[in-house]
Amino acid sequence: MYLYPAIDLYEGKAVRLYKGDYDQMTIYSEDPAEVAKSFALCGATHLHLVDLEGARNGTTSNLNVIQKILERTNLFTEVGGGIRNMETAERYLSLGVDRVILGTAAVQDEAFLKQALALYGERIAVGVDIKDGFVAIRGWTEKSDLTPEAFFEKMQNLGVKTIICTDISKDGAMQGTNRELYQQLSRKFTIDLIASGGVSSVDDILALKEMDLHGAIIGKAYYTGAIDLTAALEAVK
Repeated sequence: MYLYPAIDLYEGKAVRLYKGDYDQMTIYSEDPAEVAKSFALCGATHLHLVDLEGARNGTTSNLNVIQKILERTNLFTEVGGGIRNMETAERYLSLGVDRVILGTAAVQDEAFLKQALALYGERIAVGVDIKDGFVAIRGWTEKSDLTPEAFFEKMQNLGVKTIICTDISKDGAMQGTNRELYQQLSRKFTIDLIASGGVSSVDDILALKEMDLHGAIIGKAYYTGAIDLTAALEAVK
């Protein structure tokens, strides 16, 4: 299983939201590229980036910051947040990002998703955010009428290789991850599943590894010191 330490970007800074609330934001660093370098020094090989401004309004406001991260590290880097058309996807991929994550667009624009998959294959991942048992969109501000199972089935049938699944109720709350949800999804589908939201301890990480998940994203737990990244990386080897 791969660990993806996460950097959420807002106005060029590394931040975290509490349960997806933009009004409950904590700034952790003014220099996200240095944060990414620190991950690499701990032994990380993968990195998860989210442009929170993009997630809300579809822009690429943090493109320069992402370019700096790519220049300063050799991490496998995936980026999500506001990728709703081919132009934006191509902008990130041509910059050197390894994989882009479609969220709102995967729910609302199947034609775009199919086109992106046809052109870029495994470099396209889908991010699905779960809120009160349904798929949420637009930076977690709206709920769709899709259940996680229905969404996963549709994505698998379309040929999506990787899904990043976040339980919003757990995100940033430091109360553990939704093991039951990931267990159900990993048993039912063959997609590479990356767990996100509430991964708060090495115990959480080991439980997800036991499910044979592809990956887990570490966010707030790293920044608060609840998870030692070096120890966590050793635990999943």
